[in-house]
Amino acid sequence: GGFGSRAAMVLFGQLVVGPPGAGKTTYCTGMQHLLTALKRPRTLVNLDPANDDLPYECDIDIRELVNVEDVMTELGLGPNGGLVYAMEYIEVNLDWLIARLRKATKDQVVPYVIFDCPGQVELYTHHDIMTRITQQLVKALDLRLVSVHLIDSTLCVDAYRYISAVLLSLSAMMQMELPHVNVLSKIDMLMDHTDDLAFKLDYYAGVYDLSHLLQTLHTNRHPMSQKFKQLNALMAELVEDYGLVNFEPLDIQDKECALRVLSKCDTANGHIMNAEKIHDPSDPVSGIRLFHTGMSDSTEPMQEYIDRYEERLAARKEEEEEEGGG
Repeated sequence: GGFGSRAAMVLFGQLVVGPPGAGKTTYCTGMQHLLTALKRPRTLVNLDPANDDLPYECDIDIRELVNVEDVMTELGLGPNGGLVYAMEYIEVNLDWLIARLRKATKDQVVPYVIFDCPGQVELYTHHDIMTRITQQLVKALDLRLVSVHLIDSTLCVDAYRYISAVLLSLSAMMQMELPHVNVLSKIDMLMDHTDDLAFKLDYYAGVYDLSHLLQTLHTNRHPMSQKFKQLNALMAELVEDYGLVNFEPLDIQDKECALRVLSKCDTANGHIMNAEKIHDPSDPVSGIRLFHTGMSDSTEPMQEYIDRYEERLAARKEEEEEEGGG
């Protein structure tokens, strides 16, 4: 039953989304290195037909099927129209991608696919094109996906941009209908600006009680704050009513941070239940250890986790300075 075993194959994966500049490509590169270090199979797919310059080696590149530059030239479209056309073209020719995914993962015990997606926000909030593509992939490949939504953590410095990022995450969660892990990326850059933050980082990560943040808005006498006081209050209430949005702080260069985000993703897409199948002969308990990481890391208070991270970051910066100076 060679075919029978093939039909029962389950794929796990991460759909990496978020606005341009949120660090999606850097995240994919970091995850690629981490999974390689964990000796885990991984397939990297570039799903962004406008991604010019990839720093990682991708196994499947959608630009071989359709490229936004060509679309713009041939059809006289702008970058946004070109991208929407390209995504619709991908949907029509999804067999191309499905065939390549099958081929790339056919010899892997527990295949794990990372999709680097386009950054244009409207693909997730206004169009249902990404939802249609993912739902068809899920059906055709028995793919268990988690959507990893990256938001640049330096937005936390500005309360308005932070609230809009939270709303963006919420609307993407609603539109994509997938398990979701929201990530505050580049926290190493935010650490230089902690004096500019109204609250500690764990507050922004936990999205605890946005009314505290609104208080700071009302005290700053900004004309926007006065004018939109009620709107802000309603938006904060909306986010809290759903109780869905919270963020994982991430510095992709920090192994512990990256592992924690990976275990959150693996818990969300169900990969963790297959952890025992990840057999690494040199390390017989690697799969089980990952399972424990996934289950246990939620007990540590976020602030302690961030404090420990800051210590590691300081040590890393010292090392880098020594190397630079030496």
